[in-house]
Amino acid sequence: MDPAEFRLRHWPDPVLLQATAPVERFDAELEAQIARMWEIMYAEKGVGLAAPQVGWPVRLLLQNPSGSADDTSEAQVIINPRVLKKWGKHVHQEGCLSFPDIFVDIQRPAGIRLAWQDETGAEHEQDLNEFPARILQHEMDHLEGVLLVHRMSPVDRIRYRFELEELRAEAEEATS
Repeated sequence: MDPAEFRLRHWPDPVLLQATAPVERFDAELEAQIARMWEIMYAEKGVGLAAPQVGWPVRLLLQNPSGSADDTSEAQVIINPRVLKKWGKHVHQEGCLSFPDIFVDIQRPAGIRLAWQDETGAEHEQDLNEFPARILQHEMDHLEGVLLVHRMSPVDRIRYRFELEELRAEAEEATS
């Protein structure tokens, strides 16, 4: 997919619910696509971004807990991720670039062991805890078509019904 076509997608864009395919090519085109994703993530002030959120249905995500292009010490490109182990429980508020101005409490494992490939195709394994683990799990949800709206409690759906309806109306207006 041409990175020039990448743009942040908001719910209920159907690409957010599509199955994602593994990344199989590790080349200059992939590097350009990843670079464009970083641009979008930082422009939107995010800490993570999954490929489906820019209209690209592949198993790739970015994360940088600092959220700053000036501090990339923890920034990672995660390709074809697999969770090998989970531990603990932690409830914390999450937002999502595909659901602007909506924040809900979500329970997730406090830590995970992750296996993935980097942008060169090299295999890695790493333990992640707390905020980095939460970012990865949130972005991995996108790779499975699981969205913030699916994780909301019934009370959250009522509380954010107007925001959700506004996103739905914007999507309908854009397609008409």
